[in-house]
Formats: sequence, C-alpha cells, structure tokens
Amino acid sequence: MAIVPFASLACPLDGAPLKRIGAAWRCAAGHSFDVASQGYTNLLPVQKKRSLDPGDSKEMVAARRRFLNAGFYQPIATVLSCAVLADLPLNVTATCLDAGCGEGYYLRQLAAAAEDGGKTLAILGLDISKWAVQSAAKQDKRPNWVVGSNANLPALSATVDRLLCLFGFPVYPEFARVLKPGGLLVQVDTGPDHLRELREVIYPILKPERSVLVQIPEGFSDLGSETVRFELDIAGTEQIADLLAMTPHLYRATAEGRARAAALTEISLTVDVRLRCFKRAT
Repeated sequence: MAIVPFASLACPLDGAPLKRIGAAWRCAAGHSFDVASQGYTNLLPVQKKRSLDPGDSKEMVAARRRFLNAGFYQPIATVLSCAVLADLPLNVTATCLDAGCGEGYYLRQLAAAAEDGGKTLAILGLDISKWAVQSAAKQDKRPNWVVGSNANLPALSATVDRLLCLFGFPVYPEFARVLKPGGLLVQVDTGPDHLRELREVIYPILKPERSVLVQIPEGFSDLGSETVRFELDIAGTEQIADLLAMTPHLYRATAEGRARAAALTEISLTVDVRLRCFKRAT
C-alpha cells in the first residue's frame, strides 16, 4: 500500500494544530516552522533546549547508520515490525510515532514490512538530535521527520495508533496523551546480557545486574514482553568502533577501556533486548 507523512502535528509553543503551507508548518497564532531543504522540520524551540546541540552528535549518527544499515540488528527490526503491525487492519491508515527515531533505521524496516503486508502507515519520526533527523530525512522522504523532545511531543492529543520508544527515554504522560484510546506503546530496552562481551573488554569489573520489576505506566495495561536474543560476530576495527560509538559505553569507559576496544579486530557478542507492549486505556 503506502507510507505517508503524519499530519496531526502540534505547535510546540502553544499546542495548537499545525498546517502545512508551502515549505512551512504554521498554527493559527502565526507561529511558523520551516521545512529544511533536507526534508525535516525543527519543532524544538530554543528555549526548550538544554544545550546548543542536544542529542547524538553527527559522528555518532554516522556510526549508527553504518552499523545498522549493515544489517547486524535486523532480528530486532523484524520482531518490532511484527509487534507493531500484528493487529492493524488492511483498509485503514494507522498512525505511527517513533519517539527517539535516531537515523530512522527501525522506521524504514517497519515501512518495508507494512508495504509487504499491504498496510498503510502515516509515520512521524522524532529525535532531539538534528543530525539524526537530518540523516533519516535524507534516507526516506515519505514520513514526517521532526526535531523534537519526548517531554513535549509535537503531536495532537489522541492521534497516534502506535508509539515506539526504542532504547530511549520514555515520558509516559506524554505517550499517554498522544496515543489514541486502545493505542499501542512498543518499548525496546537492553537486557542484562546485552553486549556483555564488549563490556567485559571495556570495564575491569562488571557491576552485578539489579533485578528490575516492570512498572506498568499509569494509563496503560501490560500486554506482555518478548526477549530477542542472538549471537553476533563482528570483524574489523571500523565496525567495532561504530558499535561502540552508538552505545553509552563510549563515554562511560575510561581511556584505557576504550583503547582495549580499539585494539580488537574481531569479537563475538550476545545481543539481548526486551520488547514490551503496553495498551493505552480506553
């Protein structure tokens, strides 16, 4: 079928509906946000930034793009797409927001799966990093791509059927606000063994994993979880460096730990992530 842009955008300054007029989005109060030449829109007002250039850097985004486009995390994308598309009918356009979309890999995989299944999605990819959104927009022009914050999602209330939060920072009150009653929140987080072998190289001692009880967000019901676990062999210093650059370990490790990782020419890794689904209360 088709992948189309998400149209129910909200002004980040007053929450009013935005309307696309030419190369800009405007609200009734006159606030205007230009569509950049690369095809994305910045809906993160300067007064709501915590730094001049928040989110992932240009170099981190490039590393993530190279690593993910090489297909290393395809099993995660496959399970995610199945969870998102499972109960969507063929004859309607479902809206999907990725809150923390990065350079758009998982949304591109989801779009391909939707088309293969004959389903139509109206997609919004959002990230706080302008470099990530810029990269996403360059790779697929069909969705709406915006720079924005999970703390103030630029989407109208009760307009989203499926909301993704992948390895990101969930803001459940905002997620509940924009999801339709009965809408689905799909959250993916790392498991206790995720990239354990790389962490053993970087850190002299691994901290014991704490037992974490799953908290059901207010306004949601728990639909259960699924573990995605597989082995991954990486050869080459460049690909190992790209993997490290797209994890928080790049900054948490000491210089000695980063040097040990940089010396690797190959490594076998465990990928261990948890996919959880929550349903918005009706």
